[in-house]
Amino acid sequence: MAANNSLAGDFLPRKVKLIITQILVMIFLCINLLLIMTFFKKECFHTSARYILFALTLLSDSFLLFMSDILVIWAIFHLTIQVWLCVIICAVLLLYVTVTPVTLTVMTLERYVAICMPLRHGELCSTRSTMHCILIIHGLSSVPCIVILSAFFVSASLSFYKQYQICSVEMFIFHTWQDHLRSAVAGLYQVQFLIMCIIVIFSYVKIMKVAKAASGEDKKSTKKGLRTVLLHGFQLLLCLIQMWCPLIESSLLQINVTLYVIVRYINFILFYLAPRCLSPLIYGLRDEVFFRALKHYASFGLHKRDII
Repeated sequence: MAANNSLAGDFLPRKVKLIITQILVMIFLCINLLLIMTFFKKECFHTSARYILFALTLLSDSFLLFMSDILVIWAIFHLTIQVWLCVIICAVLLLYVTVTPVTLTVMTLERYVAICMPLRHGELCSTRSTMHCILIIHGLSSVPCIVILSAFFVSASLSFYKQYQICSVEMFIFHTWQDHLRSAVAGLYQVQFLIMCIIVIFSYVKIMKVAKAASGEDKKSTKKGLRTVLLHGFQLLLCLIQMWCPLIESSLLQINVTLYVIVRYINFILFYLAPRCLSPLIYGLRDEVFFRALKHYASFGLHKRDII
């Protein structure tokens, strides 16, 4: 009887957490889906670097949010899968955890070029250049993933791949990383963080100088660019904290499992969900052109002919 009461008491918090998580995830996924459809329906967005990169962040965030939510559900209900499948899922998640902050940094550079080098913006931020940039983004983002996977393949035995585990990036780290490797990956993230911060600060300072010298409509546009860079900086900070979450959580897993579960859930809400709601705010609501298109499709349906 006591065991049944314990299970009931344990299930209720899990059920409440699951409901809260699913409501938030569904809201953000629906908003992102509407924004993605708006991007693909209006052709003028396909030739603009800022909107192409925005669509990349939406696709990356939506995929990461969906897969992370599945892992959270599995963890809450203690569902297990074979390690080889978990490795594939974790590898893709680690890639797209890095894609978003790198893309945000590139978007900040795009605003710098648009405001500080307007005559060269068309040349440097063409559709062709943006496609090449997306390949570079994925190449740079794959570096931490390759390092972590290489360490895993070296340390894990073949029999380990056939075992059943609760799939999580933290489990992935906990079972394979040694202290010196953990320090090396942490150092890699620190270098990435430093480079991204330098780029954001550099862009902000340069745009601020242009804003002081501008007047009229140019000044208004430049100040809006400054606010966009600040929002990118805040979003980037949340994403970079998220990159550190697996390192922190894997350490907690060795100390206290209950504390690990609590911290992991809080991190999911603060550093997985929160940064993903800022992209729709920055471009979905603040950008006048995109907002008009979004309002049109939301009002008349995505199947209607474009009348904007």
